[in-house]
Amino acid sequence: MRAVVFDRFGPPDVLRLADLPDPEPGPGEVRVRVRAAGVQPFDVGLRRGAMTWAKVQFPQQIGQEYAGVVDRLGAGTEGIEIGDAVLGSTMLNGYAELLCVSVPTVVRKPDRLAFPDAAALVAASQTATGALAALAVTGGDVLLVHAAAGSVGTIAVQLARAKGATVIGTASPANHDYLRQLGAIPVAYGDGLLDEIRATGETPTVALDAAGGIAIGQSVALGIAPVRVGTIVDDKAAAEHGTKVVRAGRDPKRLAEVVAARVVMPVRAFPLSDVVAAHRVVESRHGRGKVVLTVES
Repeated sequence: MRAVVFDRFGPPDVLRLADLPDPEPGPGEVRVRVRAAGVQPFDVGLRRGAMTWAKVQFPQQIGQEYAGVVDRLGAGTEGIEIGDAVLGSTMLNGYAELLCVSVPTVVRKPDRLAFPDAAALVAASQTATGALAALAVTGGDVLLVHAAAGSVGTIAVQLARAKGATVIGTASPANHDYLRQLGAIPVAYGDGLLDEIRATGETPTVALDAAGGIAIGQSVALGIAPVRVGTIVDDKAAAEHGTKVVRAGRDPKRLAEVVAARVVMPVRAFPLSDVVAAHRVVESRHGRGKVVLTVES
């Protein structure tokens, strides 16, 4: 099978395609022929060598999200068949033509979702739902989402609005119409953010940070209680301001609920062979929605 690997830590150019042995499913596992794989900031950090806790062995595979079709069953698998379309989380092997995953982690893909759209939902859905739960967001809240046009922000805005919450989303002006379509009040990030938020006439009661940098300090400066300010990207700033780091674990049930909720996620698709370009886009931290790699069937 073809898979993306890297032989040293470094810039996107260290990523390359390699021919590896086809994996075989063990007991309780299925093999999936991958049709699409999500690209996330974690992958960028792993490639750079920033994820020091991760066990890396060169040549190292990469990738945490997939959507595809089951093509082989391991022993002791029930409730899933060859040919079933599925999606879910994996560990350091998502950018590949084939991968093996444990059956309890698998979520069925609805026919209405194309494979790239399904892969785009995997990590963002689990992160956003876990963060909203950790921050106890309710219909009575005014939620401030930093980097609201990104993948996690896109899901968080829609789910919070579905609860009845008012949402203010930070983004570049180019993404303001997009945020309005999702139901958020858009504001431009940067040094003038506090004035822009106050000009909306809304008073945020809770904040979710997917941007880092000055976002947590700005949230606290707005008068939001630190216990209701959470970040998924900036542990250092959270420690400085006494706010939360919200690390949502993987949960197939939460993923299935978001898949069923018919949320939308803009997808920027690159073929597997263009993985370097895909990483450059994610590393730039600009744009909307999710970057996905597509794998030819």
